Amino acid sequence: MDILTLSGSSGIIQNVLDKSGSAAKGVEKGQSDLFSAMLGTAIDNIHTTNSYISDAENEELKLALGETENTHDLTIALQKASTALQYTVAIRDKFMDAYKELINMNI
Repeated sequence: MDILTLSGSSGIIQNVLDKSGSAAKGVEKGQSDLFSAMLGTAIDNIHTTNSYISDAENEELKLALGETENTHDLTIALQKASTALQYTVAIRDKFMDAYKELINMNI
């Protein structure tokens, strides 16, 4: 499946395409630009997920130490971390499925 057909389905794919230029320009330059843009976006996603998890842990510590009584901030931080982690795992699973499909192709 061509990734260009998925460009309308996700803002992340469109962001990657915008970073690498137009699709025709990316093909002329080579596939490495598109791959590096996708890899960079994936790494940014991992950093964001780690940031949300760290924020949730900090909120848990604040509540445990009695520095705050606001459970609302803790709930929001935990939900952000959970959602980001689920999204990251889903992306990883899709990459692994694509890798397995490439490995199983007959040449």
